[in-house]
Amino acid sequence: MSTKSKAVELEEMNVESPSPMTLKVNTGMSKEHRSEIANAMGKVLADTYCLMLMTQNYHWNVQGSLFRDIHLMTEEHYEDIFGAVDEIAERIRALGFKSPGTLTEFNDMTSVNIPNSNLSQMEMVADLLEAHETVTRSLRKALDPADNAGDEATIDLITERLDFHEKTSWMLRSMLEK
Repeated sequence: MSTKSKAVELEEMNVESPSPMTLKVNTGMSKEHRSEIANAMGKVLADTYCLMLMTQNYHWNVQGSLFRDIHLMTEEHYEDIFGAVDEIAERIRALGFKSPGTLTEFNDMTSVNIPNSNLSQMEMVADLLEAHETVTRSLRKALDPADNAGDEATIDLITERLDFHEKTSWMLRSMLEK
C-alpha cells in the first residue's frame, strides 16, 4: 500500500505527525519556473555525467605518443566534472525536484556519445571535444529558463560550468589543429 505525502505550507506542518508530508517550496519562484529549470538542468546533469564517464574511460585507455599529456589532462578534467555532477544534482534538488541518477535515465537524456576505448589518442581528443561542446550547448539551453525566472543561483552555476567547458574545448581543439 503506497501512502502519498501531502504537500503543505511550512506553517501548516505538524512536525510531530507520523503522516508523510512534503513541504511546498517557497523561494520566490513559481513551481512552473522551477520545473522548467530542473528539466533543463536534468539534461545538463545527464550530459555532464556521461562526459565524466567518457573522460575516465579515455584516461584509463589512451595509448600513444601523447599518453602522458592526455592521461594527466583527462584526470584533471574528470575530477572537476565529478564535483560538477554533484553541484548540478543538488541544484535540481534545491529547486524542489528529484535529480535523475540512474544510468538508464542518463542514457535516455544524454546527447553525449558512448565512449569507445578502441579509438586512437587523437580520435579520443576529438570525441572529448564534441562531448564538451555538447555539454556547452545543454548549458546554454538551460540559461533561458533560469534567466526568465530570475534564478541567479542556477545562472551562476551555469556560468561557471560554461567557463570550464569552453576553455576545455579550446584546449582540445588546439590539440587537433595543425
